[in-house]
Amino acid sequence: METAETQSSFAHSSSFAANISNFDGGLEQAYTWFSGNFGTLLFIFFVGLSTIIVARAVNSLMESYFKKASSKLRMDITAFRMFRHIMVAAIYFIGIIVVIFSIPGLRSLSVALFTGAGIAGIVIGFAAQSTLSNIIAGLSLALFQPFRVGDRLNIMNEYGKVTDLNLRHTVIITWDNRRLIIPNSIISNEAVINWTIEDPAVIWPIQVGISYDADIDQARKIMIEEARKHPNVMPPQELKYSVVKPSFIKSETLKMGFFDSPVLHAVDPDFRERGEVKVHVTELGDFAVNLRLLVWFKDRSIAFGSGCEIRESIKKRFDKEGIEIPYPYRTIVYKTDLEKEKKASQTFSSEKEN
Repeated sequence: METAETQSSFAHSSSFAANISNFDGGLEQAYTWFSGNFGTLLFIFFVGLSTIIVARAVNSLMESYFKKASSKLRMDITAFRMFRHIMVAAIYFIGIIVVIFSIPGLRSLSVALFTGAGIAGIVIGFAAQSTLSNIIAGLSLALFQPFRVGDRLNIMNEYGKVTDLNLRHTVIITWDNRRLIIPNSIISNEAVINWTIEDPAVIWPIQVGISYDADIDQARKIMIEEARKHPNVMPPQELKYSVVKPSFIKSETLKMGFFDSPVLHAVDPDFRERGEVKVHVTELGDFAVNLRLLVWFKDRSIAFGSGCEIRESIKKRFDKEGIEIPYPYRTIVYKTDLEKEKKASQTFSSEKEN
């Protein structure tokens, strides 16, 4: 019995000694590897740190340069931001390439990949399909510019302002201050309503229903008067236009802050006359005559809030003038009432025959 316990204790001691020996051997190998590659590791650390510092410095310098230049020259912020993102990405890419070629193992692997570029390209293309599609779509959006940074859009059932366009995604601040981040490959395939491009002025509809007993002409007069009282409604004016090339906006429009001088904008001839307030009868509904008030605002950013204020003032004015905005009327008939009515009808018919 004592011999078995002695042998078990000796086996445990041998196993522990073997583990300690392996651990010491591992530490010695790690120390040897770090000692032999200390210069390479230090170089990689220096390259990585330098890449981050240079990328951030270039980003800051380009941003400060844009702020100074935009005060003197009219620069395209969308194209500039895309160029800035490309420059920063290129700096990081160069840093990664330098690190790869500084490590002998990675250098031989990269040479092997370049040697089999066809197969590697196919593998990388499938693996990075989403990333590459976003980058290509981002460059396409920056080149063709269906929207720019600062434009106001309706997209994917959301309304907001474009705040950034980079190589991967587009950032939109919605009307309730949410950040909507959409990959470029998705946004390039979406139908976009751009409220700002070329001509930001907008005709905004305000729906109001009146009763059939109300005077339509009086209601129309009140709606136009209340719209004219609002300070954000554009006054009547006519803009110069050119179908062939953009034209200068007239001075009264520039005084409104409609466009920043001296920018050229194309004005569609169908909308050169603006500021007119109209009221149309759009529908003879089941319980109301529906009217649509059309007013001009200088841009979409103020249209919704101003439209709500005008609708409120119309309601208050209608109350004073005695113009009714009707409720939907419903007649409820109970089944028991129908049965009583049927019995009464049958009784009346039998008495009439007698």
